[in-house]
Amino acid sequence: MKHLAFPVLLALLVGCSNQPIYPPAPAKALVGSDWNYLLGPGDTVNVFVWGNPEVSGSFPIRPDGKMTMNLVEDLPASGRTPTQLAREIEKNLARYIQDPIVTVIVAGGTGPFSQQIRVLGEATKPQTLSYRENMSLIDVMISVGGITDFAAGNKASILRISEGKPQQFAVRLEDLLKAGDISANVEMMPGDVLIIPESWF
Repeated sequence: MKHLAFPVLLALLVGCSNQPIYPPAPAKALVGSDWNYLLGPGDTVNVFVWGNPEVSGSFPIRPDGKMTMNLVEDLPASGRTPTQLAREIEKNLARYIQDPIVTVIVAGGTGPFSQQIRVLGEATKPQTLSYRENMSLIDVMISVGGITDFAAGNKASILRISEGKPQQFAVRLEDLLKAGDISANVEMMPGDVLIIPESWF
């Protein structure tokens, strides 16, 4: 029995430690000024074909990432910017309309899965969120309703893919939400996963 006591005690001590096991998340995320919204499944786009209202309309992007509009079927749309999609629609419509001019406007969007923010664990409402430019940790917390009473807020972390490699950073949700420490607020990046563990005590 004695030989089991030390591993159990060690596990408890590690669980109680207040030291984060990951480096702190950078306050400013390196998203870059050239970030563009990409279309994804579940988005709806308004397509305007100048001088051809019968071809224009509002069209959803299906779960397979494609869309069907008047005269054009199964057009890949996911992962493209609205401008890129407009140029692709023009190419397809050129078979039926002389020199079509197309404008695409996002009516309601979630973006592709690769750019969505995911919140896991002890959030009040764990969910997937659409990334928005200059989105911060506090914006995410407002959207998910904060953390539960069982959350180990200062042991939360952000899983982020940077240059093709996964990295994990510590964030201090308890300091941010309960102590109002604005220095604990950090910028989010497209595709971030916020993991909020449960407190042992």
